[in-house]
Amino acid sequence: MLSDPRRNSFSKQDLKLGSFVKLLVKSKYTIATLGSHSALQILRGGKDEGFRTIVVCKKEHCSVYRHFRVADRVVEIPSYSEFHTAEDELLRENAILVPHASLIAYMSLDAVEKIRVPYYGNRRILLWESDRDRQRKWLEKAGLNLPRVYEDPDEIDGLCIVKFQGAKGGQGYFLARSSEEFRQKIGGLKDYSIQEYVVGIPVYIHYFYSVIRGELELMGFDRRYESNVDAISRIPAGLQEGIDVTYTIVGNFPLFLRESLLPEVFKMGQRVVEASREVCEPGIFGPFCLETVVTPDLKFYVFEISARIVAGTNVFMEGSPYAYLKHGIPMTTGRRIALEIREAIEQGRLEEILG
Repeated sequence: MLSDPRRNSFSKQDLKLGSFVKLLVKSKYTIATLGSHSALQILRGGKDEGFRTIVVCKKEHCSVYRHFRVADRVVEIPSYSEFHTAEDELLRENAILVPHASLIAYMSLDAVEKIRVPYYGNRRILLWESDRDRQRKWLEKAGLNLPRVYEDPDEIDGLCIVKFQGAKGGQGYFLARSSEEFRQKIGGLKDYSIQEYVVGIPVYIHYFYSVIRGELELMGFDRRYESNVDAISRIPAGLQEGIDVTYTIVGNFPLFLRESLLPEVFKMGQRVVEASREVCEPGIFGPFCLETVVTPDLKFYVFEISARIVAGTNVFMEGSPYAYLKHGIPMTTGRRIALEIREAIEQGRLEEILG
């Protein structure tokens, strides 16, 4: 039986109309973020998916975002802690806020909780990221290998690393081999965690859990370039004594993991997602990162989780090989966020990814 050409013509017109409606719906929303950390790729990703974009930043940072032309609007604020002063403007622009570590580092959890702008992700999961005791319970529930934690400095019986609460890029971390060395270096600082130092290769795993597609994706891997721990190897061993090792992140390197390790990488990520639904419903979604060390026997030890986009994803501004294999186009984590928002809008499911 011959097909009716008029029906085919109508079908094409219908498809064109559907595309127009989707474009119209999407154009009502704006992607917004704070001008720091991973804002360049978040904003570029928003534009790649057809959204208008807004960056909120301090005056001295505005020139960066104007130079790279990733933001349709630049909103100036006196300091990051005064983000709330820009909220009325963002609400008028029907903005969806994409968080990253700078938002969390410069605003209290209480302030983040009170943000009125629609927020991409489960903001309540940040409480589990920022509190190391809660974070450990979450990762233990996921059944991951974790370094030992010393509850009391007097328990220190080997090399350990001392970390502090919050998302401050490793600033202030230090090593100690004894309780005496710990007390000498800690000074009057509080809210610390004493963690066994596992010797191995640092591997930071970038994931994305899609609510709309119901699937965990692997976005890539990186390792950090830290000052001054990565500088010490350039100094002869005999001259290293007296130099305090610090872990302030300066930049990141891309990393490609041996393929035989990928099944375990996916298993760990899936366990984290499943456990998150038990500790903080509806759980984690969107981008997150497991910060691991891989030992010579190829065992992963997870020492931290970042429950949002991490700066290590910036090494893949044109997309990682893993994201390309999955999507067939250059796909940064910033663009993957925008794609998720776009598909949620088109399917009438936007409320499922806002928290």
